[in-house]
Amino acid sequence: MKLFSKYKVQLSPEEKKQRRKERLLLILSGIILGISFPPFPFPFTLLIFVGLIPYFIVIKRRTTLASISSATFLFSLVFSLITIYWVGSWSSEADPYLMLAGVALLLVYPCVMLIPSTLFYLTRKVFPKFDAIWFFPLFWVTLEYLLTQTDLRFPWLLLGHGLAKFNLFIQGADIVGTNGLSLIAAYLNVLLFKSFFEKNSERKFRLKPLLIAVFIFLCMIIYGIYKTSTFRISERKVRIGIVQPNLNPWDKWSTGNLSDLLNMYLTLSQKCVDEGAEVILWPETALPVYAFGGTYPMVENSIYNFLDTNHVSLLTGMPDIIYDLNQNNIPEDSKYSGPGNYYYRTYNAVLGLNPGSRNIQRYGKMKLVPLGERVPFVDQFAFLGDLLKWGVGITGWNIGKDTTVFKIKNEKIDTIKVGGLVCYESVDPVFVTAFVQKGAELITVVTNDSWYGKSSGPYQHKDFAMLRAVENRRSVVRCANGGVSCIINAKGNILAETKMFVKTTLVGEVPLQDEKTFYSENPLIVPILCSVFSFWIFGMNILIWLKSKFKM
Repeated sequence: MKLFSKYKVQLSPEEKKQRRKERLLLILSGIILGISFPPFPFPFTLLIFVGLIPYFIVIKRRTTLASISSATFLFSLVFSLITIYWVGSWSSEADPYLMLAGVALLLVYPCVMLIPSTLFYLTRKVFPKFDAIWFFPLFWVTLEYLLTQTDLRFPWLLLGHGLAKFNLFIQGADIVGTNGLSLIAAYLNVLLFKSFFEKNSERKFRLKPLLIAVFIFLCMIIYGIYKTSTFRISERKVRIGIVQPNLNPWDKWSTGNLSDLLNMYLTLSQKCVDEGAEVILWPETALPVYAFGGTYPMVENSIYNFLDTNHVSLLTGMPDIIYDLNQNNIPEDSKYSGPGNYYYRTYNAVLGLNPGSRNIQRYGKMKLVPLGERVPFVDQFAFLGDLLKWGVGITGWNIGKDTTVFKIKNEKIDTIKVGGLVCYESVDPVFVTAFVQKGAELITVVTNDSWYGKSSGPYQHKDFAMLRAVENRRSVVRCANGGVSCIINAKGNILAETKMFVKTTLVGEVPLQDEKTFYSENPLIVPILCSVFSFWIFGMNILIWLKSKFKM
């Protein structure tokens, strides 16, 4: 302990009292921001515009990087405990590995939040006469963009996601996207902080920042009113039947009764057909086997016969396997089976099947959940793959190579183009635009949120999909194993939804849209501009350090 004693900052009794007050402010800030996120209902959403203010009060007072970082960690930890406490699937059936992964994520997120706070500190050094708090929203959005990159991606807690239940406000997402909403929400926090909590000697509050905040807020509301009243929902529709089987996600992978599972899916699908469904949707990893890998012909034939008989198409989540038989052209990510002496790749996939055809359209999930589905950086460090061996039939999926737009056609409908996302991919706003850019007229999401019980997770996942609908002006259809399955129109309105943990079906008319929004064609404008400025700030600090180091 003596080794570090000389670095310890000695605080006076008054300073210690001040630090205790600041810790309470940081906890308050984390709580306010946390309860502004779904599943808390709409009036709580408005707290997102003030949730950062107590945090701003504290970091404005602190002068060292260490003190700002400790404040950021505490604020972020409270925020993450409220919003993503569920990530470890805290149930008696949960695999210990998944619980450990959840703990790791809860601790990692506050650490990555140190990026914007560090940039805030560095900005003070570059612009000592300018208030660095004005740049904080840019740094926040930079972090959001970084959270969509690398194997550590986790874009769940984008600030804009907290606005999902504020339908009028989020209509602007078709221009600026969720990252743009984050920027606006963060700047409203800054403006209100400047107006009410950074007083000058002449008056108790500053009017100008408040007027600017009110103006921005009203602009968003006016645009929302305009868009919801003028945007035309397409008359061209498809009738989709959603199958929600409500299988225990832990038991499903250990069961040997594949025949009963398949019959249950076909029975529920028949119910959808009887209600006029033209396309059937099954959830993520509907069957716990590589059903279309060539080793389950009875399963394949049963599904094909059902589709042919009823003249309907099927989009289904399904484990998928690709055998690499050409020994002269083995992909780098191919895995080797010693007993079988062959190379193969496995995917958490969506398969598209049309009646009268045996052509299987495939999409392998490209955005895998860090630690949950894939160990980060396993391609660079292969030995890490052995760490992911948790007991639900999931090892390390391969990463899909490209987005797929499914062409769905049968006797009941002309060809429609569908983007098929798998679970967690739907929380990445930029990624979803890739399907729309390729012509998707409709977005489907197959998922299995039952891992997390009746927690905030499944409801957040469902609500975030409303933003994907508005950003791209596309209907979004979610099919979840245990709920919440739903149909969302291009205005972000939920037209119909199921309840959690109920075996059921949902059939509804889903509009098909083909016009692209400004955001769907230009999704990177806001995050790239924010990132460029942030890296410039970082680069300026490197130059300052080099000048002082070498006395240039």
